[in-house]
This record gives sequence, C-alpha cells and structure tokens, in this order.
Amino acid sequence: MFWVLLLLLAWAVTGTACTRLCLAAVHAAAVDTKEATAGQGRDLTLYEAAFLSGGPRRVADLTLVSMARQRRLLLARTGWATVVDPRGRDEMERSVIGAIGPEGQSRIEPVRDAAAAADAIGSLADRLVSAGLAVPDGTRNGITAAIRQVQLAAVVVLALGTVALLTPAQSAMPAHLVALWFALPFVLTLSCLAIARIEIHPYAQWASPAGQRLLSGLVRRSRGGDDRTFLTSVAVRGVRAIGEPDLRAAFAHREPHHEASHWSD
Repeated sequence: MFWVLLLLLAWAVTGTACTRLCLAAVHAAAVDTKEATAGQGRDLTLYEAAFLSGGPRRVADLTLVSMARQRRLLLARTGWATVVDPRGRDEMERSVIGAIGPEGQSRIEPVRDAAAAADAIGSLADRLVSAGLAVPDGTRNGITAAIRQVQLAAVVVLALGTVALLTPAQSAMPAHLVALWFALPFVLTLSCLAIARIEIHPYAQWASPAGQRLLSGLVRRSRGGDDRTFLTSVAVRGVRAIGEPDLRAAFAHREPHHEASHWSD
C-alpha cells in the first residue's frame, strides 16, 4: 500500500521537526536563569532600546538619525550620507563615520550594513546578553530555524497527503480514512506551532522577556514632543517612526540590488 509509505514518511518528517522545536524550547529555558533579577534598578539607553527592539541595524539607524538631527550628518533624500562633523561622540558614531569612509560621503544602505556589523554594536549585544536582557544569537537562531522546520513539515505532510489521495487506490481503505490518517501529523505540526507562538515566541526576538519589560516601561515613560521622545520612537519602532519627509525618504531610497536583498524595518 503506497499510501502507508507516504504516511510513514509524513510521521518521520513531523517527528523530526517537532523534536527539534522541543529541544530548542528546552535550550531557550536557560535564558530564564537571570530572569528574576535582570533589568532591576536600571534604565535602558537609547542604543540598548534600539538593539532590543530591532537588532544591530536598528542601532545603526538610530545613530544615523541622531547625528542627522544634530546637523552633524547630512542624510539626503537621494540616499546619500555626508559627514559634517567628523568627530564621533561615542563608539557608535565613530563606527558610522568609519563606515562612511575617508571621503566623507557614501550611500546610506552600505553604511547601515557596515555599522551594524561593527565591533561597537557587537560589544553592546554581549553586554545585553550578559545582563539577561537580550536573547543569545544561538538561542534565537535555533528557535527560528526550528519553527521554520515545523512549518515546512506541515507543508510536506499536506503535500504527501494530497499525493496519497490522488494515487489510484491500491486497497479497500476509503479516501476519507486515508485523509484522516494524514490529518493526525498535520494537526500535530499546527499544535506545535501554536504552542511555540505562546511559550517560546519571546525567545525568537532580540529582547528577552526581561528586556521586553524594560522596553515597555521606556515607551510608557516617554511623553511629549522633545528630541529625546523622537529618538526613543525611532529606537523602538524603527525608521518608520520618522515623520520628517526628507529624512524618511533618505532611508526609503534603495539601490536596485538592495531592493532584492533587504527588507525595511
């Protein structure tokens, strides 16, 4: 019976994917070891808030916007960055200036990429992980990969079930019973995805649950229309929070080869 072989394959794919997701969830539980005290008695800096909200590229974006607001960096709506003040006030600004290069002018997109990969942001990430506020790369990547594998398993099970139903009957098994047998592993994959969404979804993000609590407090305390509030919005929400048309256009501009390789924040 050919459909039985397909069913066994469906269960094998489902079992492997769900087991990997369970192991990733167990590994993610280690992040909770610092959960009780992480973040107590401290406030997030804007750079920290940016990293916990959107990762390295968000920090690079925040730095670019901050320097542009201070007129120390010119961000043209055509997608070019020009250095006005070559003296960076901190490691992040020096990373951005270094990414622009000695000529003092560069396209914004490669500057964002280079600054996001700089040692300064790597050090920031390490400090946040050590403080229990950020999810380690290995944990986050492992969970993301495991969830994708379960999603793929659901598609494979659905495809195998369809093939089994379309294959000429080789037994007296009714079609609706064959469909029922394949529905079991399919429902299992959906159940795992639903549980993952509730239980381990926070660990697929940049911020740990403790870091997310600090982010929530930062947003609640931010009121008014001053420059600090504006930069806080950029740190938490990304460049889509920019209301200034020219400045927003500078980040929206893409080279043709970047349009296919980057998704906007």
